[in-house]
Amino acid sequence: MSLLASSSSCNYKYNVFPSFHGPDVRKTLVSHMRKQFDFNGITMFDDQEIERSATIAPALTEAIKDSRISIVILSKKYASSSWCLDELVDILKCKEFNGQIVMTIFYGVEPAHVRKQIGEFGIAFGETCASRTDEERQKWSKALKEVGNIAGEDFLTWKNEAKMIEKIARDVSNKLNATPSRDFDGMVGLEAHLTEMESLLDLDCDGVKMVGIFGAAGIGKTTIAKALQSRFPKRFQLTCFVENLRGSYLSGLDELRLQEQFLSNVLNQDGIRINHSGVIAERLCKLRVLIILDDVNNIMQLMALAKANTWFGPGSRIVVTTENKEILQQHGINDTYQVGFPSDEEALEILCRYAFSQSYPHKGFKKLAVRVTKLCINLPLGLRVVGSSLRGKNKKEWEKVIRKVETNLDPDIEGVLRVGYDGLNEDEQSLFLHIAIFFNCKDGNLVEAMLDDDNLDIKHGLETLENKSLIYIFTDGEIGMHKLLQQFGRKVIRKEEPWKQRILIDAPNICDVLEHATGTRAVSGISFDISDIDELPISERAFKRMPNLRFLHVYRSRDGGKYGMHIPEEMEFPRRLRLLNWEAYPSKSLPPTFHPEYLIELNMPNSELVKLWGGAQPLTNLKWIDVSGSVHLEELPDLSDARKLKILRLNDCNSLVEIPSSFSNLHKLKELWVTGCINLEVIPANMNLASLKVVNMGGCLKLRDMPLISTNIRTLLLSGTAVEDVATSIRLWSRLQFLDIHGTCNLKEITHLPKSITTLILIGSDIERIPGCVKSLHRLKNLTLAGCRRLTPLPELPRSLQSLIADNCESLETVCSPFNTPNADLKFANCFKLGQEARRTIIQRWFRHGKTTLLPGSEVPEEFDHRGKGNVLTIRPNGNVFVVCLVISPLKGKTVQQTIQSSHPELWSIRILSKDERLPVEGFVLLGNNPHAFRKEHLFIFHTLFPYGLTSEIEYEFSSKFHEFDIIDCGAKSWTDESIEGSNESGSDQESEEESTDGSDESGSDQESEDDSTEGSDESGSDS
Repeated sequence: MSLLASSSSCNYKYNVFPSFHGPDVRKTLVSHMRKQFDFNGITMFDDQEIERSATIAPALTEAIKDSRISIVILSKKYASSSWCLDELVDILKCKEFNGQIVMTIFYGVEPAHVRKQIGEFGIAFGETCASRTDEERQKWSKALKEVGNIAGEDFLTWKNEAKMIEKIARDVSNKLNATPSRDFDGMVGLEAHLTEMESLLDLDCDGVKMVGIFGAAGIGKTTIAKALQSRFPKRFQLTCFVENLRGSYLSGLDELRLQEQFLSNVLNQDGIRINHSGVIAERLCKLRVLIILDDVNNIMQLMALAKANTWFGPGSRIVVTTENKEILQQHGINDTYQVGFPSDEEALEILCRYAFSQSYPHKGFKKLAVRVTKLCINLPLGLRVVGSSLRGKNKKEWEKVIRKVETNLDPDIEGVLRVGYDGLNEDEQSLFLHIAIFFNCKDGNLVEAMLDDDNLDIKHGLETLENKSLIYIFTDGEIGMHKLLQQFGRKVIRKEEPWKQRILIDAPNICDVLEHATGTRAVSGISFDISDIDELPISERAFKRMPNLRFLHVYRSRDGGKYGMHIPEEMEFPRRLRLLNWEAYPSKSLPPTFHPEYLIELNMPNSELVKLWGGAQPLTNLKWIDVSGSVHLEELPDLSDARKLKILRLNDCNSLVEIPSSFSNLHKLKELWVTGCINLEVIPANMNLASLKVVNMGGCLKLRDMPLISTNIRTLLLSGTAVEDVATSIRLWSRLQFLDIHGTCNLKEITHLPKSITTLILIGSDIERIPGCVKSLHRLKNLTLAGCRRLTPLPELPRSLQSLIADNCESLETVCSPFNTPNADLKFANCFKLGQEARRTIIQRWFRHGKTTLLPGSEVPEEFDHRGKGNVLTIRPNGNVFVVCLVISPLKGKTVQQTIQSSHPELWSIRILSKDERLPVEGFVLLGNNPHAFRKEHLFIFHTLFPYGLTSEIEYEFSSKFHEFDIIDCGAKSWTDESIEGSNESGSDQESEEESTDGSDESGSDQESEDDSTEGSDESGSDS
């Protein structure tokens, strides 16, 4: 189970992903939309830091997946960018497979011109396709036709752009609070399921509830759970979807590891470490959370992740999906919902969506379609697979498929899925089985590399599997397969004649093969679950009769016996091995006869290895090494020949002292992870690995010197190291965007930083002054100084800043005046030494720029001319915005501990009541993104819009149920967004001038490597 990966696809990071052509709309429509969305509390992805290249960036693909809604702005030149068109294809895939909502804006073009690719729009499209393949042209044309049929806003019909944007913002808000019934895998009747679940969840109750969803495999439990998460995000402080828990439970230390992954997922914070099972309760007991645990098949999974209601804060909801109702009963979950089969009418509609791409049958096909739905027993997954296999076929072909299903003696789901499988040729069936066993959730390029000597057209095979709904593929190449189809693949393998079996998956059979060397030449892969293996003596000749074995996967799905497996010293691994994945490998090294010349991926986590092998080895095909958690690993082999290596993960290798100098030959290495290598002291300097993008050395306690291993690094984490000095040459690292050096207690001074940095984290460092070079970082958006206890002055900061967190800077006394960061939210929690002048500067800065501000204080400033009593005030609108100042105070004798992690804001419940209309409206504002404790009174200043269309007196009540503090006073002031906009725009203009004159900042970005070639600076991406 990949807990973090599953979260990333389901726990939405952004409300909106905008797809647009930059030169057409960036500085007009999109900038105004972003401003309106900010006022409405809608988060929209910002592509400014994405590098432009010839193909769509992986970061953009991830951003699309991480967004609840995509807004496609179709302008005249939209189709002039291949990035825009590739984005659109991904967006429509997310619509089909992930239930993403897609909205459209036709900006100066007619919908018909988009659908048919005619007019100016068509000319631009033709020019883009001129140098492209016919396959690409057809793919893009199909996407444009589909998006052109999505009803949206037509800019030409609006007299006032501002009014149109207000309507779009309201529409987005409404869609975020309600899920359309057909946005999740084409599931018909979803609304009825959600209505039943909403009743069970009883969201108005402040108690904690656990609710179960059970039903047959493939019936839609996961889809319903995803829809629930999408429907109610604003009712909770944190939401988390933990996908595919089946078989994930391990006991003892491994239970803690599962909990670490779970907490990292929930809190969106990498690298969480825990040492006892009570940490989940400690971290979540004050938070209102929505947790969805998907595909649970063991009561111990629930005991590990949701043992009791008291683990979670008031109002929390835990939703569990399972095929086994008994598990819910064992855990005391009495509120359950059984997902039944769809009605005949609904089943027919589901089938038609996949067979005919519409909700009803083509003329003359209705009787055939009805017969198929009955044969599929109305199971949604079966209807999808069979419907896809029938797409485009004539009546005779339909009859042939129907007869095949009818002749199956047991017309259950296996028979239904077999229709799609039997429609594949032999090579495609082989590809399907290999994906089911070895390559689900893997990169398509990796699959091609693994299978390329089979003389198969892997690319065409993957397209065929996708067209038949047997897999799905995103533009970044990731392949996904439904677990039921994986189970079906395993059944197919088990039914093969033993002497014909290409893949071995049954543990008893594999034990016999390894102990008595009874394998055959037909075997190409072994997937061995050793959970129930107590003792296994492996023969020296175990693999001798399997010369074609290429994929070896040894793993534990759960904690089993003693795991007494002995590896003979003279055992020979097959020479053609391409995938070696052996969890908890029991020997101190691989056998001396090991020859990895064909090896592509080596995964040996949590092993007993002291070393991998001795001497130089032919490693010309190796792309991936992961030996994380191998605590006895003392040395790494000579990797001079591993010239294709891209990923190297050595996390928590506690005995590792140094990285060998042979690393200087790893010219394609993209990621280096040595997190938690507590004894690592030496990393070779001056390696100049041009391809290296990500380096994580967090927790390397003995690492004193910052290695100069690449000038192209984009992400560098040095947190918790002994680094004493940031080398001056770092200023030449023109690609560096994310720098985390928090907890580097020995670091006293930083003199140079590259101007490309967007995020700088200095938490807990001993610096006394902010480096002067920070002022010139015109791309810096996020600066975190929390816990810098010796920091006294805060100098002028770059105007590009969007977030400044300076909590617990105990010595901080002064700030630059004027405090001129027009776009930044400011946090100064527990900075009690801030002088009166500094506090006035911070507050006055709000009235120039209107961003969220938190600082110590016990009285509402005089600028707020409407005063309330306690947490209630009454105000009459005089403008379209009002500014609020709350005085918050810990309850007597207590300290308010917040545990809100990055990207998960504190949700204040704001109750807005019109005295005339008695219409309650709920909203929220951001309090803080980082953990901190309020030790005394603080001022929290923010703004929000008046309810649309209301002009009478409005009563506001501010409250937060889940933290032990009071709102002791409040004030407000009516405001107009024009005044804020004016001051912000003047700042933006100046910032643009600063950036445009900064030639050094751009010099590095022109020096792209071959795989990162650019296509144009403002022509693609989400502003394609």
